[in-house]
Amino acid sequence: MFIPSYIESCRTGKLGDSIKESYKILANCRLCPRQCKVNRLADEKGICRTGRAAMVSSYNPHFGEEDPLVGTGGSGTIFMTNCNLLCVFCQNWEISHLGEGSEVNSETLVGMMLHLQRLGCHNINFVTPTHVVPQILDALPEAIESGLNVPLVYNTGGYDTVETLRLLEGIFDIYMPDFKFWDPEMARKYLKAPDYPEKARDAIREMHRQAGDLILDDKGIAQKGVLLRHLVMPGGVAGTRQIMRFVAKELSTNTYVNIMDQYRPCGNAFQYPPLDRCITHDEYEDALSAAREEGITRLDRREKKMRIIRWTW
Repeated sequence: MFIPSYIESCRTGKLGDSIKESYKILANCRLCPRQCKVNRLADEKGICRTGRAAMVSSYNPHFGEEDPLVGTGGSGTIFMTNCNLLCVFCQNWEISHLGEGSEVNSETLVGMMLHLQRLGCHNINFVTPTHVVPQILDALPEAIESGLNVPLVYNTGGYDTVETLRLLEGIFDIYMPDFKFWDPEMARKYLKAPDYPEKARDAIREMHRQAGDLILDDKGIAQKGVLLRHLVMPGGVAGTRQIMRFVAKELSTNTYVNIMDQYRPCGNAFQYPPLDRCITHDEYEDALSAAREEGITRLDRREKKMRIIRWTW
């Protein structure tokens, strides 16, 4: 029987140490590569526009994620409000840019996790967790004491620091990073983060060091490892081939990769051609071909499941 690593980390005190260290970082915030260095314990806010308290937009069993996360019970997603990236095309614009959501305390976050587990979700999937790592960690001891026993998913845009990720070792079993852009100029233009490619490479290497290739149980449900996402962009601006080459050469050709085809213009994308259009069928097929040619052997080809239940908060 699979036992999530955070249970042992709680028993040994590793989780407690990570909580303390993460709050020290929050006092002079450098949780992410933005390095705003504001005192979020005093409710000062930097680029992520989040102070001491975490905010949640919604939580729900999600059936639109990858099959290894969804299974029969869904992925228990908790959508954290705000973001440390400034993607001009964000498909969750109201959450990431407009701050749709409400502040939650540790007790409320615990209740959300346990509720999703009771509904039969196979994991607790924190969407955009980078800027609220301390608050998530702080909720775990009570959740564990109350019976939480499913894997945790770190569902991130990839703009993370190795320093923060090391606090998560032995706590998060599943890492699900995006790798959005290879070219620093594209990252500057579309994410307002020219160092994104470098930071994403460092972060994803660290995630793979900790968790390795994705491991599934006998029912095909993810237990531990890295599941990497890459959104195909119009005009090839994402640099798909270079990203797949990096994954194959520096992580593993057995890395589970989802080449995503759902790009559509959202947010301010209409002001940034070629992001003002959807991708073509040929662009998507070219991206799949590039991944295969670079040696990636585990490409996600899931069936779309449209059943989503969402509770706003």
